[in-house]
Amino acid sequence: MNSQTFDMLIIGSGPAGQKAAVQAARSGATVAIIEKTRELGGSCVHRGTIPSKTLRENALRVRNMRLNAELASFELPEDIELATLIDRLSEVLEAHDIYMRRQLNRYNVTLIHGRARFISSTALEITSVKGDREILNSRNIVIATGSHPRHPENIPIDHEYLFDSDSILSMLYLPKSLIVLGGGVIASEYASIFQALGVQVTMIDKYPRPLGFLDDDLTQTFIEGFQSMGGKWIGNTTVSSAVWNGFDAVEVKTMEGETFKGEKLLCAAGRAANVKELQISNAGLNLNEAGLIGVDDNLQTDVPSIYAAGDVIGPPSLASASMEQGRRAACNALEIEAGTTHNIIPVGIYSIPELSSVGESETQARKKFGNILVGIVRFDEIARGQISGIQEGMLKIVCDALGKKVLGVMIVGEGATELIHIGQMALMANADVDIFVESIFNFPTLAEAYRDAALEIIHQREKLCRPKPSA
Repeated sequence: MNSQTFDMLIIGSGPAGQKAAVQAARSGATVAIIEKTRELGGSCVHRGTIPSKTLRENALRVRNMRLNAELASFELPEDIELATLIDRLSEVLEAHDIYMRRQLNRYNVTLIHGRARFISSTALEITSVKGDREILNSRNIVIATGSHPRHPENIPIDHEYLFDSDSILSMLYLPKSLIVLGGGVIASEYASIFQALGVQVTMIDKYPRPLGFLDDDLTQTFIEGFQSMGGKWIGNTTVSSAVWNGFDAVEVKTMEGETFKGEKLLCAAGRAANVKELQISNAGLNLNEAGLIGVDDNLQTDVPSIYAAGDVIGPPSLASASMEQGRRAACNALEIEAGTTHNIIPVGIYSIPELSSVGESETQARKKFGNILVGIVRFDEIARGQISGIQEGMLKIVCDALGKKVLGVMIVGEGATELIHIGQMALMANADVDIFVESIFNFPTLAEAYRDAALEIIHQREKLCRPKPSA
């Protein structure tokens, strides 16, 4: 059996694995990246982020054309194929694959297609598509194998009528109705995207609101936007069973005694780490209680030679965070300066409308600090919001009790995932809220909302500082 030795081995070519490989190779290390599929990029590229956002772009176009019916009437054909709505996807994926391969080639990263399994803490056995085997050795191994959808026992996913988040875009035709189980990021994104396309969507979840890690006013704005398109949100409801009735619908029964019907169903019940084939126990590594690989602040596991990054280590499970985790894992493994560690990672939710946040939410800040000052501006108060028809949205700035330091920014509305980076820069610079007033924003833009929200906080601050009139 052939054997090779590298300075670093990386399992998985998704966002975390790719960035780890590039960082290590740039530093002069010999690097091999092992990918079991034909394509590079993992689920993020081929079944998640890029496909869903491609569909979202067309959903926005359809929604906007319907909203502007006075200019031109528009309706999707009843028998439209789903592939038609992601028609550019193959081009996008091909371009992304070419880019990734060029980058790996540029830095002399060895790409190995095959299945990896640990035989020790410093050695992997790779089985190729043809069944050939070889041993790869390294003192530094990064696990970046991503995740797969969880399948609850009472939801028999068949990928024909009952889908998970990896298979939902394999539907041949756009359904007339869709039941979405869950209220997390993936559920909220797909529910609002399909509703914008004219599908009758019903979201069901055990929690009172979707996206419970965000403030209630943001999630309420999302619910109102979803319902204004015709969607139904049903919270505080526990699903007991979901089955295809063999005739015309998926029937969902709840513990509360209700029954819901939909032509198709999407189960978005979270994701689990992809480690089954790796046989990590051979390396002395085990999953934690959450079914994930535990790491420390340096992304190092309990086994010193093994690091992990991306979805396999759990939240925030964002492509952007995974990329940075992969880069830092490579730096830490090779004892290279990684730069200041920033935990200021923006959350971007590509629902319709978009939601994004960075730093402390209002709820978190009040719990942590007690008194705080909050400035809120709604997009229907901003000229650009009226011009662009982006009125169902808001921007919120959270500051300390003195109305000085920015603690967090939350945005809901189209463009939120782009606008949030202004707030991110302010947080990273430890800036006072006054920076938003001192900055001159183009007019008309949604970014002006930062200035108006900051002015609201400064007004509150000045009221607190005014001497009270004597009796």
